[in-house]
Amino acid sequence: MATVPALLPHRRHNPLTGEWVLCSPHRATRPWQGQQEAVARDTRPAHDPNCYLCARNRRANGATNPDYRDTFVFENDFRALLDEETAGEGASTPLLSRAPVRGTCRVICFSPRHDLTLARMETAGIVRVIETWQAESAELGRRYRWVQVFENKGAVMGCSNPHPHGQVWAMDCLPTLPGAEDHQQRAYHATHGRPLLLDYVQLELERGERVVWHNDDWAVLVPYWATWPFETLLLPRFPVARLPDLGAAPRESLATALQAVLRRYDALFQTDFPYSMGWHGAPFDDQPAAPWQLHAHFYPPLLRSATVKKFMVGYELLGEAQRDITPEVAAARLREIQP
Repeated sequence: MATVPALLPHRRHNPLTGEWVLCSPHRATRPWQGQQEAVARDTRPAHDPNCYLCARNRRANGATNPDYRDTFVFENDFRALLDEETAGEGASTPLLSRAPVRGTCRVICFSPRHDLTLARMETAGIVRVIETWQAESAELGRRYRWVQVFENKGAVMGCSNPHPHGQVWAMDCLPTLPGAEDHQQRAYHATHGRPLLLDYVQLELERGERVVWHNDDWAVLVPYWATWPFETLLLPRFPVARLPDLGAAPRESLATALQAVLRRYDALFQTDFPYSMGWHGAPFDDQPAAPWQLHAHFYPPLLRSATVKKFMVGYELLGEAQRDITPEVAAARLREIQP
């Protein structure tokens, strides 16, 4: 029997990084005999006396958290980066190169509530989180070239503490993935005179097949080149290069956009949906920011249910990213959910 054209394997190009992803939609119909796990029930209290992120509790380094009422930011007790100068070391061979790096890492508790994820917060609370993202980005951007705001949610994504929180890392160089986005966006802008992602979000809104949700300011979509099964991209519909550039009105509508995508995730498999998310914006350097468009990536690992995850193994590690469920099918499933 001939394969339906829509189910034929093909590759899709990611213009934001220059990479490719293999799509194999015909495989989505195969039976699953892989790992199954019990769904973990969320029974967290509003305050956990043993949690080192809750208000008034002692952290691992001996410091005591204040009795905070909104967001709370502190230097990570186990930082991956140090803000002190490090001595550079010349390479004796190009095969053994190294470079010094300077930076810092901070933790952002979204609220004092141990049981309150971003998806469950009211709009006003999410706005305060956005304002904290902005303030941290602006302050650290005066000292460092790259500021990375992100959240790892769920133990499966390596989150070591269930208290809802995110992180912000800052460093004096451009990391690999933002560096690829920087190159691609500048090349597109040099040719077309417009931001790549501003043209892209307009194209997706016109076609509609991968759009999950949108309002006047923001759009949530499954990108054409998505790697993870229910990966989404959160994009502004107006030109804006960095988080600190957002004014009051787009901040409010961004909070609504975050609710739209995160509550759909939780409703998709009726579970506290794990993911890694993060913001990419123009570096804080002397290069023109016009080619850049602010955006947020959401990378959730769940594939078929609350207990079946997508793993990057085999071909993905040795060749290139591969997916079975198409972005169009994933977008339709998320779009149809009424959180």
